[in-house]
Amino acid sequence: MTKKNVYKKDGKALMSKVQASPDLKGSIKKALDLIGGLEKAVSRGDKVIVKPNFNSDDPFPASSDPEFVKTAVSLLYEAGASQVIIIESSGMPWLPTRNVLDKTGMLKAAEECGAEVRILDDREWIDIEIQGKRWKKNISIAKDALEENAKFVWLPCMKTHRYARFSLSLKLAVGLLGFRQRNDLHSAYIEEKIAELNLVVHPDLIIMDGRKCFVTGGPAVGRVEEPNVILASGDRIAVDVEALKILQSYNADIRPDINPWEFPQIKHAIELGLGVKGKDEIVVISE
Repeated sequence: MTKKNVYKKDGKALMSKVQASPDLKGSIKKALDLIGGLEKAVSRGDKVIVKPNFNSDDPFPASSDPEFVKTAVSLLYEAGASQVIIIESSGMPWLPTRNVLDKTGMLKAAEECGAEVRILDDREWIDIEIQGKRWKKNISIAKDALEENAKFVWLPCMKTHRYARFSLSLKLAVGLLGFRQRNDLHSAYIEEKIAELNLVVHPDLIIMDGRKCFVTGGPAVGRVEEPNVILASGDRIAVDVEALKILQSYNADIRPDINPWEFPQIKHAIELGLGVKGKDEIVVISE
């Protein structure tokens, strides 16, 4: 069951959109404060699991900016988190994940901010039946992503994707999928399968780094643009729709004439009850 979104007002999902400044910590904090503050999701003593995007060892925005992850972790500790754990498994062509995290500088950044790193390649996986229409058999999900007593913070990038059209917050769940199912993911209905993965993993908070983005290609290489924004919300669909609008504002691979709410990944996520159902259920708060 989807977690309760604590970032709501009058029944509507709150989402912030701020222009990033050279003060990265201040920019992330501003994005969080506009929707009610980090303390709404993280209480003193909480264990917090952080999922960035290190699909490959290519630099941001192909992968998360380690400095962004490090800064977010620091804010989590300031909010009272007792333990912050970064979990990740990279895409099949770039395994092992440890090499990816080492090459990108994430292992060093994690050490500097006091976060534990759990590389999912060799961790425990749990078989789960998805109550969807596109997965024909049970899938395996990283056990570390299923801790009931931990808070879950997602740190997605903003980019196009040559197979799934785009890789935003919903797509981040693919890094929690067992390796033996990743070929099945790409065989057919990839966009709807991505949405269905989100039935079993639920973030409490999403902070999207949109300072740079891919508007062509992806997920590893593409044409880079610089929207220079940070988005924050407790609702995956709200964040992804706003990010799609940003991507479509450029001469991108994603056709600008398609309503973001009509992409199969978004449409199916709505059908599954993963978040807002339309623009009338979102309040976008800008500076």
